[in-house]
Amino acid sequence: MSNYSKPMISIDNGMAEGVYAASGDASKGCYTANAHIHQTPQNGRGDYRIQVNGVHSADHSNEAQILTISFNQNVTYQSSQGTLLSGNGTNTLKISYNYHQNPNDDIGLGDLVVTADTGLAITGVSITD
Repeated sequence: MSNYSKPMISIDNGMAEGVYAASGDASKGCYTANAHIHQTPQNGRGDYRIQVNGVHSADHSNEAQILTISFNQNVTYQSSQGTLLSGNGTNTLKISYNYHQNPNDDIGLGDLVVTADTGLAITGVSITD
């Protein structure tokens, strides 16, 4: 496994609902992760639903992943297909998943559901194994 490289995030004021960041150098075997808000609060439903995806390109398999996702404001974690590790009530959540990944694999982590004030935006996302 290669050494982790911190993703570089740049802010684009015109992009409010998605962020794409590389988790390390994919050519050396890490994840490229992306996330986007696909449902915002509506009458009768006050949560945000976020689709998170990762592309694993490496020389190893694994059974566990950690998603780190950051926002422009504090969020309250509601649910996901993983287990919340930390960050409820803050602007950064850490969630563990237990997917079997092949050396070259695409994984969809399903909906991450959070509540927050109006104007929620994703500011960073990474997946590590």
